[in-house]
Order: sequence, then structure tokens, then C-alpha cells
Amino acid sequence: MNYKSKSHSNLPNGFFLKAFNIAIYISGSGSNFKAILNNTLNGYLASNIKLVFSSNEEAGGLQYALKAGIETSIIKRNKFANSTEFAKKQLELLNKHKVDLIILAGYMKKISPKVIENFKGQILNIHPALLPKYGGRGMYGMNVHEAVLKNKERKSGATIHFVDKIYDNGQIFMQKEVIVHENDFPVNLQQRVLKAEHELYSAAIRKLEKNN
Repeated sequence: MNYKSKSHSNLPNGFFLKAFNIAIYISGSGSNFKAILNNTLNGYLASNIKLVFSSNEEAGGLQYALKAGIETSIIKRNKFANSTEFAKKQLELLNKHKVDLIILAGYMKKISPKVIENFKGQILNIHPALLPKYGGRGMYGMNVHEAVLKNKERKSGATIHFVDKIYDNGQIFMQKEVIVHENDFPVNLQQRVLKAEHELYSAAIRKLEKNN
């Protein structure tokens, strides 16, 4: 990986964090993207968000990115003859911005194997449960929280993991637990897990900045 280093106001003199060029993939409101962006602006994170990518032109997070002066790109799979061309377009954009860390923040499409090969160990995803439980195909959004409550789990949470070619299968990097209450509904649990996600994602990026 190629990093930029810059001094950080919250660290001792002479201590440097490694600053990533980040691309964030979203499909919806981009609340995790917003939380990460705020932490780049307030100095908690040294990294810089260079690109926000989506395959959904209605993704609310795109407007937030534009207001922040971040380049956005909407690329739909059905606009390309095959998956290879779709991946090639993504790689062109990622290389243009010298991206060295991809953050999946509510991105609902499977990442192309070609992108994974080119960014091995450089793609993080967040999942609204404590993997390896409640992961895999179909386990997204409210489906996860409904399953957790149906099985009367006593705790849930959020997981940050590296991305490989299998859904929710990559190496777990960080987790944050959330207690499940007896009177919880899926929407209540979702709100508390989402709060944990917002805290955890920035903590994971900062950990990478400090350790690499």
C-alpha cells in the first residue's frame, strides 16, 4: 500500500498517523459515510475521502458527498456488457484517486472479484450483527435484526471485516456488542446497532492508520 503520513493534533509531538485515500461505496442514506466524514473533519481520522461510489442514483448519501465537495460516481452494472467491464470502470476511478482503502458503507451489491483481487486486504465492510452469526446471503438490513430477535439472542452488535469473494466471510477485524432487551422490536435494535456501527467504523479506520 502507498500511504501519506501527516501529523495529528491529538497525538504526541512527532507521532504520525498513516493517511489513507478512501473510496466509500454506498447504496442508501450513507449514515456510516457521514459519521466517517465527520471524523475526518474533526481530526479524529487522518485519512481523506476521495470518492463516493454508488450503483444507485437515488442514494441519499450522494447529495451529502456533493455538498462536502467529494467526487461522486454512479455506475450501474446493467450499463456494461459484462462484469469485467463493470470492474474495469471501478478500477479506473480508484486508481485515478490513488485509493488505498475501500469502505463498504451499506453497499448492497457484491463486489467484483477483480476489484477484490486488486485491493486484497484493503476493503472493509460493516455488518449489523456479530459475525459469524447472521451473515451470508439474505442477511442484510432489518432481516438481520428480525432473525436475532426470533432466536432470542441476548446480544447483537456490529462487525467490521475484510472483504473476500464470499458474503460476510472475510477475516473479522473489530466488533462492538449491543445488548438485546426483552421488549426489543427490530427497529429499536436496528437503531442501537447503527449507533454502534457509526462508532466502530471510524475506530477501525483509526486502528489501521496507527498500525500500518
